[in-house]
Order: sequence, then C-alpha cells, then structure tokens
Amino acid sequence: MWDKKTGDLSQELMEQSDLSAYINENSDIFTESGVSELLSKMYKRLDISKAELARRAGMSEVYLHQIFAGRRSPSRDRLLCLCIGMYSELDETQEVLKRAGYAQLYPRIKRDAIICHGVLHKKSLGEVNDSLFAENEKTLY
Repeated sequence: MWDKKTGDLSQELMEQSDLSAYINENSDIFTESGVSELLSKMYKRLDISKAELARRAGMSEVYLHQIFAGRRSPSRDRLLCLCIGMYSELDETQEVLKRAGYAQLYPRIKRDAIICHGVLHKKSLGEVNDSLFAENEKTLY
C-alpha cells in the first residue's frame, strides 16, 4: 500500500464520498510518527552527545531534551537549527518541517534558499547565520 503516490491518494479522496471507507482502505499509509520520533531517529545515526547537539543547534540542553521528549513544539527556525546541527540531508529537513506542520524550504524565497544551501553543503549553524546576516535576512536564532 506504501506504493500509492500522493496524487493518487488525493484523487481517491476526492472520488470517495465515504470518508470512513477511505480511512479504512488506506490506514496503513498514514504517517503517525511525530517530529520528536523523527528527530530521535535522525539523532541515533550521529556519534555525538545531546550536549554537543544542543551546542551545534544553538539551544540549551534542557530545551533540546524537551523537544526530543515531545514536551515542546519548537518553531520552524528552531527545527531548522536542529537539522543543521545534525548535518541532516535536505529531504530529512523537509520531512521534519512537514511533520511539524511548517512550510518546507522553498528556494524561491531568498531566506529559505540561503538556509537550503547551508543544509545541502553541510554548513554549521554559525555559517548559515553569517550568510543570512550578510544578505540582510533574519538569522535562525
């Protein structure tokens, strides 16, 4: 069932008059894991402490632990800081933003393009913020 494309699901949803039937037929494709679970999965591949990740992401250890525990809902910028701190791939970063209900990075927006470039080129948070500042854009923190 995972092989259904989003467009196919959208079409099926439009054509299906019974919402319950749609949900039952597609129950195994719904994304259930939240942002904290995805971030935890991404963190597990790293060989650093959470203290080091907090430093790289420009946030306190307490705040970082609250995010990972699902007790805090960070802003879009704070999630981007975490993704940059973990040197995540662009598709992972986009998925984190999507699951959190935020707009994904959009290269037609200058600020997003700068952030996207930093993610793609594995730049540190300081380097991304320097690039944003140099272009008169709001820094991530």
